[in-house]
Amino acid sequence: MTATPAPKGPASYFPSIEKKYGHPVAHWIDLIRAAPLTKHMELVAWLKSEYGLGHGHANALVAHSLATTPE
Repeated sequence: MTATPAPKGPASYFPSIEKKYGHPVAHWIDLIRAAPLTKHMELVAWLKSEYGLGHGHANALVAHSLATTPE
């Protein structure tokens, strides 16, 4: 029996984000995609100031969102 590999990259933050802020990752991704901002660091700063996310958590959510944004 092999163990499931741990998530890597931004996804490794998702369990702690959900636990700390009480919302599923999909909630945060939806907010990011609906935001009028488009630049990575603008979105990170917005999540930090508007929702109180820590830098690492905001950065992980934005990185994941921008990497998986549908065309």
